[in-house]
Amino acid sequence: MTHKTLLDTQRPPDRGFLIQVIPNRRDRSYGEILIAELEHLACGISLQVVGRRIFSPRQPVPATYLGKGTVAELAEEIQACGAEVVLFNHPLSAIQQRNLELQLQAKVVDRTGLILEIFAARARTREGRLQVELASLLYQQSRLVRTWTHLERQRGGFGMRGGPGETQIEVDRRLLRARIHSLEKMLTQVERTRALQRHSRQEVPLFSVALVGYTNAGKSTLFNRLSGAEVEAADRLFATLDPTLRQVHLPGGGRIILGDTVGFIRDLPHQLVAAFRATLEEVLEADLLLHVVDLADPEWQEQEEAVLEVLRTLLQERGGMADKPMLTLYNKIDQVDSPGLLERLRNRAHSRLLSARTGVGLPELLQSLEEAANRHNPCYRLSLPVTEAALLARLCRQGLVLQRQDGEERVQLTVLLPVAVAGRLHQEMAPFVL
Repeated sequence: MTHKTLLDTQRPPDRGFLIQVIPNRRDRSYGEILIAELEHLACGISLQVVGRRIFSPRQPVPATYLGKGTVAELAEEIQACGAEVVLFNHPLSAIQQRNLELQLQAKVVDRTGLILEIFAARARTREGRLQVELASLLYQQSRLVRTWTHLERQRGGFGMRGGPGETQIEVDRRLLRARIHSLEKMLTQVERTRALQRHSRQEVPLFSVALVGYTNAGKSTLFNRLSGAEVEAADRLFATLDPTLRQVHLPGGGRIILGDTVGFIRDLPHQLVAAFRATLEEVLEADLLLHVVDLADPEWQEQEEAVLEVLRTLLQERGGMADKPMLTLYNKIDQVDSPGLLERLRNRAHSRLLSARTGVGLPELLQSLEEAANRHNPCYRLSLPVTEAALLARLCRQGLVLQRQDGEERVQLTVLLPVAVAGRLHQEMAPFVL
């Protein structure tokens, strides 16, 4: 037997109604910013927004989240505009979701369910689909009771098993747990595969850099600019789900590995953080993080903090944020008309101003990446006989040549080498080190 899904991704409902609740201490303009983000999310499933409301209740009501009178008023408004889906920009309990659907006579989807639906529609690789399915099942685990009201005809049983539909629910939960276990095993294999891929890359070790940031901050545009790739860079939330790795050539001739990763968002559902851990390993293993911030967004400071909070969660098992070098990139400066703000940010440590779209600031960024890649690499001065052509070729291919002078019998070389390369070539170089 199949379950009802939150939204039919094949043919999503046409009309949606947006609900945003803000605490009394926040002004309405803050609610407008949040509901605008919700509308952007709604566009991700091709939903036509026909209405929106912002409420400021004293506290959520356990049964329906909103008060009785508010729900009744809302039901009339939803019916009048013909909305089929009501999107709450907040997590709802299973009971709240069920009660709201009954009283509003429309499908109710909370923030977590909406983000999961977008991820399900965007996932392209097998890994991405596995991660989205796992996150969806973890989300549905506590909501099974909502899908089995048609089994109330099943009564009877012994002892504590007399409730309507109880037997079927237990069977369904068992099947759900089995599928979750199966997905976790498959994703564990994905992690092993990624670990092997990282190990093979370490055979020719390159400095690794991962792009992180709020969704739609411009990470993919920057990735394409730096690497020459053609990753989708659309003006929509969660345009990138599956990580992409490319080599980037630095001005001095060196190379690094650059990774484009899934964008974060405020109040990122914990199911997604858990399910996408395999993908986010690329972030955890990177030598340097580039935190891209959309400076053109009025809420850029809140978005910056939301990303840092997710990173703190991911990195707390690896020694914390203090052990992970990070460079903050304030993007889209071509859309900012505030010289004072730009000047203040320009003076911040470990940060750069740029526009990935126009290319402003990219030369300075590449210079910073080159400095970071070479910061801990040992420098060698060698005098190689011309007969050591194979060793010379390896040094030029795997290191950064700072100076070279070719003579008739010997080649004078000054080269920066990654630590791992220097270790492997130590014995071969030893006779020629000056």
